[in-house]
Order: sequence, then C-alpha cells, then structure tokens
Amino acid sequence: MKNTYQHHESRRKPFSKSQQHRSHGYSHDSHDEPRKKKEHGQVFLRDHDIVESIIKNAKVTSETTVMEIGCGDGFLTRAILAKTPCKKLQVFEIDEEWLNVVAQSIKNDRLSLNLINILDVDLASFFNANDPVVLLANLPYHITFPILHKIQKHADLFSHGVVMVQEEVAQRLVAQTGKNAGAISHYFQHFFELSLLTKVPPSSFEPHPKIFSRLVGFRPRKTLANITDPEGFWLFMRSCFRSPRQMLRNNLKGTKFAHVILPQEFQLLRAQQITTPQFVSLWEHVRTQATHSA
Repeated sequence: MKNTYQHHESRRKPFSKSQQHRSHGYSHDSHDEPRKKKEHGQVFLRDHDIVESIIKNAKVTSETTVMEIGCGDGFLTRAILAKTPCKKLQVFEIDEEWLNVVAQSIKNDRLSLNLINILDVDLASFFNANDPVVLLANLPYHITFPILHKIQKHADLFSHGVVMVQEEVAQRLVAQTGKNAGAISHYFQHFFELSLLTKVPPSSFEPHPKIFSRLVGFRPRKTLANITDPEGFWLFMRSCFRSPRQMLRNNLKGTKFAHVILPQEFQLLRAQQITTPQFVSLWEHVRTQATHSA
C-alpha cells in the first residue's frame, strides 16, 4: 500500500511529489523524533478514549472523505484509518519534519498527506460540495478561530465534524446568553449547529497544557435565518459587545450606531442578555430608524 504526499511550497508555486512505501503495518518508532514546536501549537493527543469519542461522534462510511488538520505524530490519523472505513483521509500539516514521520510510519493507500498551512489551503480544490467532507481534528489552539472562519466560508464542502478546542472557546461557541456569550457566539451559531461533547483533561496530551479542552461537534445549517444586510448586522452585533458588561446603550456610544434610540425593553439590557432572534428584531428597528432619518 502507499500514501500520497503532496508538498505545497507556497500558494503561488505549489508542487507535488508522491512517495510509495511497502506496507509493513502501522508501527511507530519514537526514537529520534522531531521536537514539538511551540510556534505551531504542537500539543499531541495521547488518550485513546478521547480518540474513540471523536470517532464515535462522527458518521463515517466507506463513501466518506475525512479531513484532518495537524496530524502531529499520527496518533489520531492511525485511529481514523484503523477504526473507520473512510474512502480517503486528507491530512494537512504545516511541519515537514512531523509529516515525514507520518509518511514513513503509516502506509495506507487511503491516506493523502499535504505539507501546507491550513489557512493557505484552497479547500475547493480538494473537496466537492456534492461529496461533503467530515472534519476530525485536534485544532491548533492559536489559530482556532481563523480555521473556524475558513470552514464557515466553505460550509457547503462539509457534512459535519468533531474538533478539539480549548474549553473556554467551546463554551463561547455554544453560549446563547450569559457571561460566555459574545458576537462570535451568535455568528457561528447562525451558520452551524454546535454541540458540546467530551471534556478533555490536560493529562490527555503531551506535553500537558495548562487548560482543559473540549470536543465540539458541528454541522452546517441547511437553512440560515433571514438577516437583512448581514454585513451591517454583524457590525452592529460587534458594536453591542464592545464591553460585554456594559449596557447596550453605553456600548453604542462612539459608534456609527450612536444615534439609535433603543426600544424600551432593551434600554437596561447588556448584550450578553440578548438572544440571536432578539438581536435580529433589534436590527430591524435600527435599520428602520436609519431609513426614516435619511
């Protein structure tokens, strides 16, 4: 069996090479491994129970293409290939040294390894909306939100996914109101169905991080709530959350929405107390005021 190894040197001048290996199992020699690099946020999963949870919460068939971001030494990669019947596993890794470790130690014709920064990947060149991909990944924590934004902009390419993020980020993603809620909570909930899954302790990783992590399930919404002028709405939302503990009327001072006269029911509310449907209703009020004052 063989795995395909694509080396993308830059977005402008990509090139590829294939490396064929004779199959001799999935053994992994840990001697002389590369160092784990802080600049890439390399914290490697070591807990088989967490891997089981990732796979259990995904629906992978023999017709499914799976995507993994940041394979590290291949701990999750091996499990996906061994425990699912996926048609193909596309891996994107920024670190050539660790990708070489995986290329040498995992021999499987369903595996395709791509040496490239995930933020530089043209997802549409790898995946097709007619055959949406399943994302299973321990996301690099320092670029979690840029990755999530990239997924959102290509949501039609994804069926669903299970990703590892910081516990604090997970709580922000699913919060509808309360102290964890923010503009980014409302934004991603508009585009995705999100669910909290297994909580992951620091001991599940090597090296041990100082924080807890969480598996989060996501599925792109098939139908989005109707929002008039979405760009203006999200700008308004961010303005409302400038200082989450302040009342809405104070946050809007000094913004392009300072002229807005809030309805009585919003006068004493903080942004963290307002649901997405309420924000949409308030936005219609704001737009109506702007139209009448023009």
